[in-house]
Amino acid sequence: MPFLPTAPVRIQPYFGYRNRERLHITVRALRSRKSEFGKTGKWRAMRRMLGQFASHEVKDLPVELEVKSPAGETLRHTGITDKEGFVHFDIRLEGDWEYEEYPAWETVTFHWKNGEGDQCADGHVLAPGKATGLAMISDIDDTIIETGITGNFRAVMRNWRRVLMQMPEERILVPGADMFYNALGGNDGLPEGEGHAGDHMPASRRPFFYVSSSPWNLFSYLVTYMKGRGLPLGPIHLRDWGLNRETFGSSSHGAHKRAAILGIIETYPDIRFALIGDDSQGDLTAFADIAKESPERIRAVFIRKVGEVMSPEELAAKASLEAAKIPLWLGEGYSEGHKFLASVGLLHDGEAEKIVDSVGKGETAEAAE
Repeated sequence: MPFLPTAPVRIQPYFGYRNRERLHITVRALRSRKSEFGKTGKWRAMRRMLGQFASHEVKDLPVELEVKSPAGETLRHTGITDKEGFVHFDIRLEGDWEYEEYPAWETVTFHWKNGEGDQCADGHVLAPGKATGLAMISDIDDTIIETGITGNFRAVMRNWRRVLMQMPEERILVPGADMFYNALGGNDGLPEGEGHAGDHMPASRRPFFYVSSSPWNLFSYLVTYMKGRGLPLGPIHLRDWGLNRETFGSSSHGAHKRAAILGIIETYPDIRFALIGDDSQGDLTAFADIAKESPERIRAVFIRKVGEVMSPEELAAKASLEAAKIPLWLGEGYSEGHKFLASVGLLHDGEAEKIVDSVGKGETAEAAE
């Protein structure tokens, strides 16, 4: 039974991204209050989180996307929400849509009508920079946020108890992830507050993209978590799914991630990518499949080890990456990556030196506490 089925229709924008020819951004029409995840008691937290999943989607709603071109021209595109409340905008960009020198968040505006009249909300689109040669694609669960999931159905259910009972600030960060990710990409220019179509804000020094099998309902939760932990923000590819055993399991996770990653890579043919994940939900095999098809596009693969024994599929994936001469790091913590970075020449990269220095300083500080 949806909560607040009579609440005014609001639009939830998700982070978008563009190249020089096309712009991609998704929104969802919902009858619910704006997501807020302040500190609260466990039962109130559970009620708030259940509200995220029991939201009432609005179909057949016209939503207008307003985009301002670099030349100052205002462009408008209209979409109609589907039965799940989504509009997936995929628009062709006419004219000169060159990048700035470094990655930037570009503001777009959405317009719609509800019972209270005309409404608008900002969205944010990530554009890489002219100087961007490397970008990151990262998993979320057990890569930046601890879940304890290792493919066991009971463990998955325990994690969902955490999702429902804990606010983002209470979730455990994978040790060293914040320093590792910020050294790789920086953390400038969090998109927040009100702006206007055409406004630009600095993004991380390198573009970050996140891919997860979690549902779209957790978008605001995950963004709040990333902001609170100082992680670089980027477009987040999630799934629309029902609450059933197949969804909770790991069988379809690899296929979803593979399709999402391939879509990102194909969008940016001039950029190479580092893939970051863990071994709890088939990331290694999914990454290896992608690298096998396009070895020239993958700079390195980082896998955080959560399980103890590699499966035959993972051993085969490891062998295929080695055959393609794509550097692979397998470790239990990000602070262990020093030798790997040196072995693949990344320590000659100033950014990689910052990774090692930052993680080392973080461990020293933790030991002193």
